[in-house]
Amino acid sequence: MAPIISVRGLSKTYANGFKALDNVSLDIEEGEIIALLGPNGAGKTTLISIICGIANPSEGTVTVDGHDVVRDFRKTRGMIGLVPQELTTDMFETVVNTVSFSRGLNGKKPAPGYIESVLRELTLFDKRNNALRELSGGMKRRVLIAKALSHEPRILFLDEPTAGVDVALRKDMWQLVERLRAGGVTVILTTHYIEEAQEIADRIGIIDRGRLMLVEEKDALMRKLGGKQLIIELRERLQSVPESLAPWALTLSESGEQLIYDYDEESNHGGIPRLLAAIEAAGIGFADISTRQTSLEDIFVSLIGEGR
Repeated sequence: MAPIISVRGLSKTYANGFKALDNVSLDIEEGEIIALLGPNGAGKTTLISIICGIANPSEGTVTVDGHDVVRDFRKTRGMIGLVPQELTTDMFETVVNTVSFSRGLNGKKPAPGYIESVLRELTLFDKRNNALRELSGGMKRRVLIAKALSHEPRILFLDEPTAGVDVALRKDMWQLVERLRAGGVTVILTTHYIEEAQEIADRIGIIDRGRLMLVEEKDALMRKLGGKQLIIELRERLQSVPESLAPWALTLSESGEQLIYDYDEESNHGGIPRLLAAIEAAGIGFADISTRQTSLEDIFVSLIGEGR
């Protein structure tokens, strides 16, 4: 099956010479959730803007369901819902009119029943006749989501959707994303909350300085670049790691009070019991043992650091 979104050799250079995207290629499969991670200014929003037809590329092509986003703008834009970072709505319009207008703007016939279902799902129905200026920040964010869903898109972009919102909205949003995916909607999100990406995404893409550094299935990424640490709390400080423990490539903490062993569970093959026996044989007493799993945030930080 062809990807729902195909990006090939995409670059974006602004008039001042700043290169926001640098030869980005990416395929996104229908019905998947992909998270794009990167520091501020990495190019995430520029990439989304070009796919959505809001900005034009300097080089390269983007197709949505086989249609070029520049030549077939109306066709591709009608398939896409976008929840932007900024609250860009008419503050004096009512919730229901705002969402209904967005549906019409995308070429869809009126569907009051569908609009009502969207508002109910986002806990906005009771506020449907309120002007947007009367709503809290979290409720305004819900309206942006309702607008993005108003025309029943096949693809939903969420650009930093939970930035500055409360825990309840964040939880509701991820539940909604799961329901949309179950209905076949493709979801692409950018987020600074890396733990959310780790929990919800099928694949992870990392962008830095306009370059797509990697795109990987989340579980494969964790296996490939993740790992575990065994942390051994010592009863007495060490000045250095004894030569007899060299085969395990242990790291001694700065305080000299911990020995740290990086290992891969699949390839360790019983090395930990042998290591502990060797530590005892070296006359080193230890008070406690704990393990630490490398997180997606650790991987993200290490990759961004390597690219600079």
